[in-house]
Amino acid sequence: MITTKPKKGDLLIAEPSIIGDVSFNRSIVLIADYSDEGSIGFILNKPLEYTINELVPEIETDFKVYNGGPVEQDNLYFIHKIPELIPESIEISLGIYWGGDFNKVAELIANGNISEKDIKFFLGYSGWDANQLDEELKGSSWVVTENVYKQNIIEKDYKSFWKEKMLEFGGEYSIWSNAPENPNYN
Repeated sequence: MITTKPKKGDLLIAEPSIIGDVSFNRSIVLIADYSDEGSIGFILNKPLEYTINELVPEIETDFKVYNGGPVEQDNLYFIHKIPELIPESIEISLGIYWGGDFNKVAELIANGNISEKDIKFFLGYSGWDANQLDEELKGSSWVVTENVYKQNIIEKDYKSFWKEKMLEFGGEYSIWSNAPENPNYN
């Protein structure tokens, strides 16, 4: 369902017109916070070439790390759906949580109590100052949709996610679903 005003837990789907923006071209962003002061989100479908073990050697797992956005890319963030296991988590919505006790996360991974279906790691986040996101929405940079996947958004296949949304929107969006990421390749 397409909405106009975002709220925590909604998805921002990049319009096909966002071309050349390395971070946001064909991105899908989970809104973690939305208020009059600004907005924060995490790009769900931009994996990096790193695993969590390469960034935090003490954590011996090959969970993927994603580009959460262009802000604070030297910081590690995570979302998850297991607040009962990770103290100090903040609910975004629909059973999705942000952050919590990272030492507990490391312990849970070491003990095999967390899988990649439960947690997603990001370098950086996407941030907008007060009214900035609203201006981008007025400029047709994004489509706001309800997160129909709820907590299962964490395990959604990132490779075809944007294309699926274009096909779901239909009309002229369907044409963009098969267009190359770089229009110069056309």
